[in-house]
Amino acid sequence: MLTIVLIDDDPISTFVTEKLISKNVKEPCQFFKYHSAKRALEEINDIKPNFLFLDLNMPEMNGWDFLDQFHPEDNDAQIYILSSSVDQRDITKASQYHVVKDYLSKPLIKKYIKTIFN
Repeated sequence: MLTIVLIDDDPISTFVTEKLISKNVKEPCQFFKYHSAKRALEEINDIKPNFLFLDLNMPEMNGWDFLDQFHPEDNDAQIYILSSSVDQRDITKASQYHVVKDYLSKPLIKKYIKTIFN
C-alpha cells in the first residue's frame, strides 16, 4: 500500500488531488491530509510516506519553512511541490532542495500522475 501525505491549506485542492490519485493509481493508497505544515512536520517521521505533495503558500508555516525543517530520518519520501505559483523564482528555489523531486503546478493532472507513479 502506498502512503501519501498531502500538505495544503486549501481543502478543495486536497480533495481533488486525493480523488485524482485514487482514480488513476492501481495500487491501494492511504492518504494523510494536513492543512497545517507545522502539524505535518510533527507527525511525518511516524508516517514514513512514499509520496508527499506540498503546497508553498500556507499560513503559520509555508512550504519553504517545512522543507527547511524537514530532516528525513530513514524516510525516502518522494516530495513534489504542488503549487499554484508559476513564478520562476519559486521553481528555481525548489530545485535547490535535494529532497524535492519536481515542481508541479496546480491542479494536479493525469499526465503528472502517470509520470510520478510509474
